[in-house]
Amino acid sequence: MIQLHDVDLKLLRVFATIVRCGGFSAAQAALNAGQSTISEQMTHLETRLGVKLCQRGRSGFRLTEQGVAIHEATQRLLSAVENFCMDADVLKQHISGKLNLGIIDTTITDPDSPLPRTTQRFVSRGHDVHLNVYVGTPAELEERVLDGRLHLAIGHFPIHVPGLLHSPLYQEALGLYCGRRHPLYGSQAESDELLEEIGASRIVVRGYMQQYDLEHLGVSKAAATVDNIEALAILLISGAYLGFLPMHFAAQWIKTGEMHQLAPTSMRLMSPFDVITRRGTAPPPILQAFLEDLAACSRKTTST
Repeated sequence: MIQLHDVDLKLLRVFATIVRCGGFSAAQAALNAGQSTISEQMTHLETRLGVKLCQRGRSGFRLTEQGVAIHEATQRLLSAVENFCMDADVLKQHISGKLNLGIIDTTITDPDSPLPRTTQRFVSRGHDVHLNVYVGTPAELEERVLDGRLHLAIGHFPIHVPGLLHSPLYQEALGLYCGRRHPLYGSQAESDELLEEIGASRIVVRGYMQQYDLEHLGVSKAAATVDNIEALAILLISGAYLGFLPMHFAAQWIKTGEMHQLAPTSMRLMSPFDVITRRGTAPPPILQAFLEDLAACSRKTTST
C-alpha cells in the first residue's frame, strides 16, 4: 500500500492543475513554474505511484488509462482534504465550556456599557457556553480574577494590582446628588459658592474611589462609606447625605423628584471602566473569543 506524505499531496495538486489546464505548457502560469520543473515533478509522482500518468510530446498531452483513474482519485482526495480543513476551522471557532464574568453593580442602566451588546454577539455565534455572572465590589472582583475564580471582570479599578492586566473600555459620567429632604435640594449654585455648603454637609463616598471623590469635593473626610452604588443611592434618598452617583442610575430619581443634581456643570466627573484579566497566562479560547467581541462592541459604542 502506498503511504502518502506531504510531498505526495503537493505533487498530486500539481497533477490536478496540469489536467485542469490541459498540459504542461498551459499549466506554467497557474503553477508559477517552468516546464522543466513541472516535468520533473510529474516524473517524481509517477515514480512514487509506480504508474505512467500521461503521454506528453509532439502529439500533445493525454492521460493514460491509469492517469484517468489516478486523476479521479486525486479529485476525491483533495476534496476530502478541503472538507477536513473546513471542518477543522468550524471546530476551532466553536467554543464550549464555562465563562466566569464579574461586574460591579448598577451598570444595567448605563447606555454606554458594551456588555449587553457583547453578550448578545457572543451568544449569537452559537457557542456552547454556560455563563456565570458574579456581581461584586472592585476589590472582590480583583481577588477572584487573581485566584482564577473569574476569567475577567468589568468595573472601576483605580489602583492597578500586580498580576492583573487592565484594558480601558469606556467612561462613566457621574454627577453630585442629594435627596429631596437635603437642605441643598433645589440649589442652582455652581462650584465656588457651593463648596462651602458642601463642606458643611455629610459626604458619602465610594470606598474604592474615596480619595477621588473627596478631592473633587474639596473635603478631607467622609461621613459615610459604601462599597456599592445601590447603598450610596439609599443614603442620598434619605436626605442626610450628598455624593457622586452615576448619572444614568440617578436619572430615575431625578424624574420622580426624589433627587436633585448639584452644580451639573462644574461637579461632573468621568470615571473609567476597565476590563481586568489575569496577567502572565495565555487566555483560553472561551475568554479570547469573549474579549474579541467585547473589544468590537466597545469600539462601536465609542464611535456612536
